[in-house]
Amino acid sequence: MKTAKFGIGQVVKHRIYPFRGVIFDIDPVFANTEDWLMSIPEEVRPRRDQPFYHLLAENAQTTYVAYVSEQNLLPDRSGKPVGHPQIGELFADFNGSHYEPRHIRAH
Repeated sequence: MKTAKFGIGQVVKHRIYPFRGVIFDIDPVFANTEDWLMSIPEEVRPRRDQPFYHLLAENAQTTYVAYVSEQNLLPDRSGKPVGHPQIGELFADFNGSHYEPRHIRAH
């Protein structure tokens, strides 16, 4: 099993498609549905045996949650925060490349 290249709170962008986001969870290998994987054209379908990242994502039109393979992510070097409305629920300060996760207190 491969160690994840990116971490929680890191801002990344897609290698091919015009969106970026902040990582809020990581699966060590593919953990989505078979239908989801098969909906991706075979010529660009990612391998299963790599980390997959859950992102609070944005593009020019909208915000959403994305599930992206490691092979399709690059660090985002824009220095700009991500405009997803759920950022404040999971993260605190932004330092230009990473968000600091909020510390949630359990009762």
